[in-house]
Amino acid sequence: MTDFIKTSIAGVWIIEPQRFGDRRGYFCETYRRCDFDTIIGPVDFVQENESYSSGRVIRGLHLQRGNAAQAKLVRVSRGRVLDVAVDLRAGSPTFGKYVAVELDSDSGRQLFVPRGFAHGFAVLSPEAQFQYKVDNYYAPEEELCLRFDDPTVAVEWPFDPAEAILSPKDLRGLSFSEFCEKLK
Repeated sequence: MTDFIKTSIAGVWIIEPQRFGDRRGYFCETYRRCDFDTIIGPVDFVQENESYSSGRVIRGLHLQRGNAAQAKLVRVSRGRVLDVAVDLRAGSPTFGKYVAVELDSDSGRQLFVPRGFAHGFAVLSPEAQFQYKVDNYYAPEEELCLRFDDPTVAVEWPFDPAEAILSPKDLRGLSFSEFCEKLK
């Protein structure tokens, strides 16, 4: 039986699949629609993505807006990351707050991030392979990037952000106030 654990922000769930192991290794169900539908609600995943990153990489914080908004089910198949979801849902009592959860290949722990959240992660291991299902196709023209080190959101990254490896897009991320203007 998979455990679904509520986080401090409504709609964001930690999912811990049960693993069955023996001397050969283990088996687990990483996703069962009927369990997901019963506990979280129906989500129609239409695309699955994978990224590979070296240690000390920070990716994000990304959001697809409007009709391109995406819910995500994320997991790590190799390595360890700190996964971050920032609530940017209009009218939410936790608007601007974030949840940070460690995901790793050893535990198989996953995170469900609903639509309306900026999402990103920091790689804690020498390398990490990251998979995520989404319920909407990627639309680059609707993507926004919230600055990973924005002082308003104040994500507590697990290492000095000055030492992080970032893409040019992530380095050009918007401040929280600029980001909120673009959401309107």
